[in-house]
Amino acid sequence: MMKIKGKRVVLPLVCVVLGFMIAFSYNLTKDGKGARKDKAWDQEYELRQQLIEQEERNRELQRELLQKQGNVSKIEKELAQEKQLFFNLAKDTEKYRMYLGKVKVKGTGLQVTLEDGTDMGSEDNVNNYLVHEQHVFKVVNELYISGAEAIAINGQRLNHDSYIICNGPVITIDGHQHPAPFIISAIGDPDVLGASLDLPGGIKEQLVNENIIFTVEKQKNIIFDPIIGG
Repeated sequence: MMKIKGKRVVLPLVCVVLGFMIAFSYNLTKDGKGARKDKAWDQEYELRQQLIEQEERNRELQRELLQKQGNVSKIEKELAQEKQLFFNLAKDTEKYRMYLGKVKVKGTGLQVTLEDGTDMGSEDNVNNYLVHEQHVFKVVNELYISGAEAIAINGQRLNHDSYIICNGPVITIDGHQHPAPFIISAIGDPDVLGASLDLPGGIKEQLVNENIIFTVEKQKNIIFDPIIGG
């Protein structure tokens, strides 16, 4: 009877110990899972923060890139303006050199010939049938106004300070005398130059009314050498 009683005492004790071990193991496992879960959450949170920081950095870099692109665009526009300015200056310089007679020029143009009138009566004044400097001036000025790039009279090229003086049947250009007929050659658009001279009431009509023989011819290739010593 005592032996059976001892077994009854041990069995509940074993159950209690076993239950304690199971509970401890469960709690230990639960704590381990919780720790791993907390660690995973911390890692995820840290990664999220890094991603947010990286996105903010990317936005900053994009803003910097846009700003630099704007600066580059501004510089490009300034360089384009400077390039155009230098191009215009070079073009103007070439135009002034041509106007001063410092460079050789060639191109299409117009040739105007002024000759003394021939239909003079016995009682007419001969001076009313001669080509004078004012006639030449009118033609030259009209050609310049109409866009002539360069002009020569009887092969002598004019420059910015050329002068023309009439002396009887001849005219003097910059100290050189030239007899009639006077051939005025101009480089430029021949159609534009010709139209400007041939306007109703224009230069051609005026000179013809003043007994001057006025002829015009288009030229395909006019060449003017630079003025030496001018």
